[in-house]
Order: sequence, then C-alpha cells, then structure tokens
Amino acid sequence: MTAPTPPTPPAAPADLLYSEAEEELRAAVRSLLADRCDAKGILARAESGRPHDPALWHTLAVEIGTAGLLVPEKLGGLGAGHREAAVVLEELGRAVAPVPYLTSAVLATEILLGCDTAEAAPLLAELASGRTVCAPAVPLTLAPGARLPAPVRDAGGGILTGTVSAVADAVAADVLLVLADTGLYAVPAAQAVVTPLVPLDLTRPLATVTLEATPGTRLADPATARAAVAGALLCAAGLLASEQVGLAEWCLTETVGHVRGRYQFNRPVGSFQALKHRLARLWLDVASARAAARAAADALAAGAPDAPLTVAVAQAYCSGVAVRAAEECVQLHGGIGMTWEHPAHLYLKRAKADSLALGTAGHHRGLVADFAELPAP
Repeated sequence: MTAPTPPTPPAAPADLLYSEAEEELRAAVRSLLADRCDAKGILARAESGRPHDPALWHTLAVEIGTAGLLVPEKLGGLGAGHREAAVVLEELGRAVAPVPYLTSAVLATEILLGCDTAEAAPLLAELASGRTVCAPAVPLTLAPGARLPAPVRDAGGGILTGTVSAVADAVAADVLLVLADTGLYAVPAAQAVVTPLVPLDLTRPLATVTLEATPGTRLADPATARAAVAGALLCAAGLLASEQVGLAEWCLTETVGHVRGRYQFNRPVGSFQALKHRLARLWLDVASARAAARAAADALAAGAPDAPLTVAVAQAYCSGVAVRAAEECVQLHGGIGMTWEHPAHLYLKRAKADSLALGTAGHHRGLVADFAELPAP
C-alpha cells in the first residue's frame, strides 16, 4: 500500500515590517527632503514653470544612489529591490517631492529590464547611475491590464512619427522611451517636440510628445517591448501605492498636530468627539493602506504569482485613502487649509492626480474581480 503524500505546508506569511536597511534608507531620504524640499521652495518652482529640482535629483539619485535600486549589480545598479524603492517613494510622497523618480527610476527602468537586450543595457546603466533621466512616452493614465496603444508609427529604419499625450516628466527627460508599432525605441528628448500641459499636480508635470520623422534607436522587438511595458506598468502601479501611503501619512500627522494646537471655546478643537472619530477612522485607513502597499512591494520583490492581484488590491484601496486624507487635511485646517501658502493643496492635488495615474481605483477593482473570477454585474 502506497503511503499517503504528506500535505504541503502552508507558505510562510510575508514579512511586511521594515528591515534595518530599509529604515536606514528612509532616514537618509527623509533627511535630504527635510533639508532641501520644503513647501515654500516647491511652490516657488511650480510658479516658475520649472518644478523639477536638478540639484535635489542629483543628490537623491546619484549620491544616495536611489536611481539604481531596481537594477542588478551586474548591470550597474545597487541590486536592491521593490521594497527599497517603495520606501523611497513613501518619503517622496510625504514631501510631494518634484523629482522624476516614479517615471525614470521605476517605470523606465522596469521597461528596460523587461527588454533584457544588449541594446537596452547601456541606457539602463545610465539610468542606474542617475546621470540620465528617462521618461516613457506613454500616458500616465495607462493602467496595468489595459490595452497598450500604439500611436507612434515607424516609417522604416527607426524613423518615428506620432503623438502621445499626458506623458509625465517628459520636460525633465534626457531620453524618451517610445513604444511604436515595430518595437521599443530610445529617442533623445531634444529631438522630439515636447509641449508642456497644465496639470492638476504642478509637481509632476505632463506634456504632449510629438515625433515628426524623428530617428530612434531600436531596443526591442514589438512582442518583447509590449510585454516589458505591461510588466513595468504593474510594478509602477504597485509602488505608486507606497507614494500614496506617504502622502496620506503626512496629511494625517499634519492634521493631528494642527487640531491639537488650535483652540476654540478655550479647548483644543482636537478634543471634540466628532473630530476624534474622523481622525481615528483616518488612522485606521492609513494603517490598512500601509499594509496593502507593503504587501504589493513584497510580492513584486519576491516575484510572487499573485503579484498582479496584490497590486490591484493595493491600488484599489490606497488611491481612495490618499484622497480622503488630503481632503480631511484641507477641511480640518479650516481657512488656512484653503490658502495657496499652506502646502495642503499640494497634497490634495497629488492625491487626486495619483488616483488617475496607472489606473483608477475602479479599474483595479475590476481587475480584482477578474482575478477572483467574479461574475460581471
């Protein structure tokens, strides 16, 4: 008689706590942003029409080395992973920092890693070093699981023509990654027509990119390129949840500090029960959002089979929490929260813009339903 097969032991639960190395990275990034990225400076740069801070980006990307976190050491990076990149994005969200980290160090880097070609390797090394900023010429609203557009056509020999709108950080890019009908191409940004748009979030500028018989360097064939872009969108959506958590955490902390120090009827307004309840609910929302974002980053780092589901859950939840936290921040600050001088509006605009970036919460809830094989309504 054949002995029964022993049951497969359950998988160990993911460790969502921050490691010592992650806390050290957080401390370095937070210290830099506290010193060099205050709200007054952000507003001044936004009003000047040049929100990006090249000096801040150089320190963050080159000196601290965050640009190469996702790149293996053999390709010129630090060989870290998505958990570390998520920590950086949390801190960037806390400061609404006007740097192209999500687009260059995450989205563009993941596309080049997905291509895995000899042609993409030199550009990947440049991105990992922080010396080059690269922006994918895809709409920021393009979501994981959505149909990839191909508005750019190759007339032959890598001569590209087409227009892509809502491209994030194109105004700060040195190189554009263009998805065309014949593959993925690298195009020097100076050779494209980049027309700035007026975005809701002034700290993450958008632009329309127009190519008019513009030469590009082919990095991958069509099938490889589309698979690389699809994978990069998934990773970027998962890590965007960490930015939303950082944003929500700042809003909660700032609001609690304000209602503790503001008095009405000779007592702190934070002592009123209605406000206590609102802030307690928000604290629970932020704590739950952190767990969802950490789970997404951990699943991406581990290459877990359920990573698409975990990312969809994180985006479906964290998107709304960031918006609610920013709205509460503005409302509970009273009149000062409505002014241009107070940074609350920066967080509200970033939260609203992030809720559309890389897929809306509704899109990701639809993905969760598909993964769970729920019937369509």
